[in-house]
Amino acid sequence: MAQNSADAIIVGAGINSLVCAHHLMCHGWSVIVLEQAEVPGGAVRTGAYTAEGFAHDWAAMNLSNFAGSPYFKEHGEELVANGLEFSPASNCFSSVFPDGTWLGVGTDVAANRARIAALSEADARAWDMLTEGFFGEAEHLFALLGSKMKMRAVASIMWKALRKKGAGGSLDLARFLASTPRAWLEETFESPKLQAMLGAWGMHIDFSPDIAGGAMFPYLEAMANQAFGMMLGKGGAGGVIDAQCAAIRARGGQILCNMPVERIVHAGGKATGVIAGGQSFEAKRAVIANVAPRAMVKLTGGTGDARYDSAMRKFRHAPGTMMIHLALSDLPDWTAGPELRHYAYVHCAPSLDQMARTYTQAVAGLLPDEPIIVAGQPTAIDPSRAPEGKHVLWMQVRMAPGEIKGDAKGEIAATDWAEAAEPFAERAFDILDRYAPGIRDRIIAKRIVTPAGLEADNPNLVGGDQICGSHHLSQNFVFRPARGFADGSTPLKGLYQTGAAVWPGASTGVGPGYLLGQMLAGK
Repeated sequence: MAQNSADAIIVGAGINSLVCAHHLMCHGWSVIVLEQAEVPGGAVRTGAYTAEGFAHDWAAMNLSNFAGSPYFKEHGEELVANGLEFSPASNCFSSVFPDGTWLGVGTDVAANRARIAALSEADARAWDMLTEGFFGEAEHLFALLGSKMKMRAVASIMWKALRKKGAGGSLDLARFLASTPRAWLEETFESPKLQAMLGAWGMHIDFSPDIAGGAMFPYLEAMANQAFGMMLGKGGAGGVIDAQCAAIRARGGQILCNMPVERIVHAGGKATGVIAGGQSFEAKRAVIANVAPRAMVKLTGGTGDARYDSAMRKFRHAPGTMMIHLALSDLPDWTAGPELRHYAYVHCAPSLDQMARTYTQAVAGLLPDEPIIVAGQPTAIDPSRAPEGKHVLWMQVRMAPGEIKGDAKGEIAATDWAEAAEPFAERAFDILDRYAPGIRDRIIAKRIVTPAGLEADNPNLVGGDQICGSHHLSQNFVFRPARGFADGSTPLKGLYQTGAAVWPGASTGVGPGYLLGQMLAGK
């Protein structure tokens, strides 16, 4: 066997792996990254998946959290020097409704308020209050989401909140953090359309309207988009991966693709390297695995800690997603208004009740009768992603079961994704056609990627779960991925875990990789 060694051997070349690798190299570590796929990036990459000249984001599209992350604040200048560019969107997200109307949020505060006031002046006043208080509330929320899940760090955040907000205000914040999206939305606004527009964001991260702990995500998405806009990657989200890889290689790091890891080598309670592609890779200081929790047990053969191994095996994944990539002759012709052609996202998710039903059906293993459609229009923001005058549509069909047990609508008999893909995609097109008639006539080429296809491409996306694990309260904060291991440590000395399964979880904010890099580098 060939022998290779570095301070850190990293399993998987997802965005958090690359963040961790880059940060460590900036502090003097040598790094080798091993990736089973042909290209790095995991769920964050861009390719011509339908036709030549059309650049589609495979899974992640929104890079706002990356652009606003502490990692980018520290290392952004180097990434920009290695080719990273953003395309800012001022028209961020919107929702369309069956009565032919729409509602959207962008950076124009007055326009946002006017649209809300047309539905309810009381809701417009509530929006004003949220807008005025956002930066004060965001200080505490972003501090929590970017914090190490250590008692000292959490206690410090709580103490600062207590000093600024008082006992009553701190308890209100705690109640908000524990609230369901529906509870907060219905307490705050009276318009069902406004509730639905905001509630759709909870579905992006496994919080249907009635799941405790989900209220924060619609709130943060709305207020942050209004305050800062949305950031897409120039030419595609994969640009961030290209820049990271270039920065790592320029510092002498290795990124080896087509290199599936067979096992993590350990003895005497300490990890010492990995076996991959018939080669032995020695880790002088750390093995870092960006893998789904179940794979940790498989790769190690068991860590020797029964509680940890059991938690990894029982780690719960969110329902899946079907991705549909479309090359279009033109953007959708939205019945609700031509303004929608300028928005980065358009949600077809008309009510909280419909979202709750869809989620429950998917969890039960059923193809939902009316899945949520997330229509991303990146070429409305960045025309460079398609030939002149043409467009791409990034289409998520949420939610979808990883394993099909039946069809909630009673129309699709297939229980294998190979056979269910086309009819379920047609159901999604039917929904999109209600809001943008004639969409099928604009399709030049398409590619359907089922939940099974997502997992086959990237084993971390178990059952098509794009967020690598439910973020419900029982599996978040100090419990992500398991109590005592939210900092990425494992029972084996020298073995660490990163990626969306580790606190602070899924997002292009890259918290798991950056926090681990800081911990290992000591800064």
